[in-house]
Amino acid sequence: MFDLSGKFALVTGGSRGIGAATAKALAAQGAYVVVGYLRGEAAAKDTLAFIEAAGGKGEILQIDAGDFEGSEKTVIELAKRLGRLDILVVSAGIAIDGLMMRLKEADLQQTLSINLGGAIAAAKGALKFMMKKRSGRVIFLSSVVGEAGNGGQTAYAASKAGLLGVTKSLAKEYASRKITVNAVTPGYIATDMTASLTDEQRTAMLTGVPLARPGEADEIAATIAFLASDEAGYITGQAIRVNGGMYM
Repeated sequence: MFDLSGKFALVTGGSRGIGAATAKALAAQGAYVVVGYLRGEAAAKDTLAFIEAAGGKGEILQIDAGDFEGSEKTVIELAKRLGRLDILVVSAGIAIDGLMMRLKEADLQQTLSINLGGAIAAAKGALKFMMKKRSGRVIFLSSVVGEAGNGGQTAYAASKAGLLGVTKSLAKEYASRKITVNAVTPGYIATDMTASLTDEQRTAMLTGVPLARPGEADEIAATIAFLASDEAGYITGQAIRVNGGMYM
């Protein structure tokens, strides 16, 4: 099950955290994985080295999610060079937290540009090739915050909620071409992004998680690997919650 042999996948933000775990999971199932990164070239190489040491294949690719036209062009050029692109996982993203009264327009625009605009641009590039093949998987990394909201994360929540609308719209738009589009909404996951939380913040967050622990990046990656597989062919337009019961 979940055999991805012969598939070509691009994982943006694949150099660390959930993105790196996803790249490894897809490669473990047989996919050729392109590890996308912006500034973390060394980390991207480490992810690729792990994949190759385990017998997988792939490469690294620099892609700037904050550059709409550049992101689209990069994905198109990659697909042309590889001859196909079967799976796109959009994991690249940022979080600039702060209360609404302190929110700067520049921070809002940057968050939306990367988290939402970059995702749309990458999908636009990938879908051009998936349409020709009449098959494909597009998977966006949203967040529990995009569904439930969270104080001090208005910009981040807006960008992640926007991805859910994109997911449903693209799912309807490309279903006739047998392309599925889904989102995964992680809860509190132990990654670099949450490592900066104080002990008090961690404790407060865990009180809202029935399973009483943070999730692991590998658990998100496993869900994504399923959505990328043939077995998930009848799932589209969905937001799959992997949050320990944090939001139901």
